[in-house]
Amino acid sequence: MKIILRILFTALAVIALAHFLPGVALAKPESAIYVAIALGLLRITVRPLLIFFTLPATIVSLGLFLFVINAVIILIADYFVDGFAVSGFWIALLFSILLSFLQSVLYSFIGDKKK
Repeated sequence: MKIILRILFTALAVIALAHFLPGVALAKPESAIYVAIALGLLRITVRPLLIFFTLPATIVSLGLFLFVINAVIILIADYFVDGFAVSGFWIALLFSILLSFLQSVLYSFIGDKKK
């Protein structure tokens, strides 16, 4: 159930950011669900590989290179999902930062009931 809520919250964040950011476009609202699923799958599969191969750059930049990796993940999702377009790297970087912030706010509503 939490996975479905996370996908829906991510889709809502993608819709909101596509509405406000000038370089991000969604052809239809249903594309946001595909973007959310693609981002989830890419974060599980591709992101660990990118972190491993760019570990020296990440260490030298004190972790700031992870923002670049997140932007690359957004650009890869742009390539795979029809109806979702990001105009360039800098817009993808801003989109990934804002998406991470919105996801953390929205995911706080799910809450964990661990004790």
